[in-house]
Formats: sequence, C-alpha cells, structure tokens
Amino acid sequence: MAIPERMIICCQSFRAKGDPKGLCHKQTEGFMQYIEEEIIDRGLDALVVATTCLKQCESGPILVVQPENWWFKGVNSEEIIDAILDGLEDGEACAEYLAA
Repeated sequence: MAIPERMIICCQSFRAKGDPKGLCHKQTEGFMQYIEEEIIDRGLDALVVATTCLKQCESGPILVVQPENWWFKGVNSEEIIDAILDGLEDGEACAEYLAA
C-alpha cells in the first residue's frame, strides 16, 4: 500500500482520559464521512484521520492538512469543507479559513 500524498487531520476533541470534551466533536457530525467521500469523488490522494484535541478550541472545529501544515479554523459546514478542498485541488490554502 502506498503512502498517501496528504493527511487531513480532523480534531475530534478527545482528551487523555478518553472522554470527548471541547468544541470540535460537537460541531462535526458526519464531518469525516463527508470529507472522505469528497476526497474520493475529487480523486485526491489523502488519508482522513481523527485526532485528539489540537488545543485550538477557541477557533474550532479545526482541520489540518499535512504535509503543507495548513490549519483551518471554524470548519463546521460542507460549504467550508468544499472551499478548503477546492483550494487543495488548486494547490493553495483557502485563505479565508486559515488559522493565524
């Protein structure tokens, strides 16, 4: 199996004790499923993964694209995900949602 070109990391707010806390997991119902389907439809070479809390709760939900290290904030709708993936297809970060 080949290593994917990119990894899309989705904060799911899980903390050390395993209890989901924070903001991101509460606002991302169906989030990862939608991203995965869009990646397949667009033919992008990326792996979607959930992660523990990324400690950016004030800006959440957070999505990170690696290896570019693009951190996106306020990713809470399909429209925002589409804008981020459109930028990814063009090789550019969607500046509107980049975290500072």
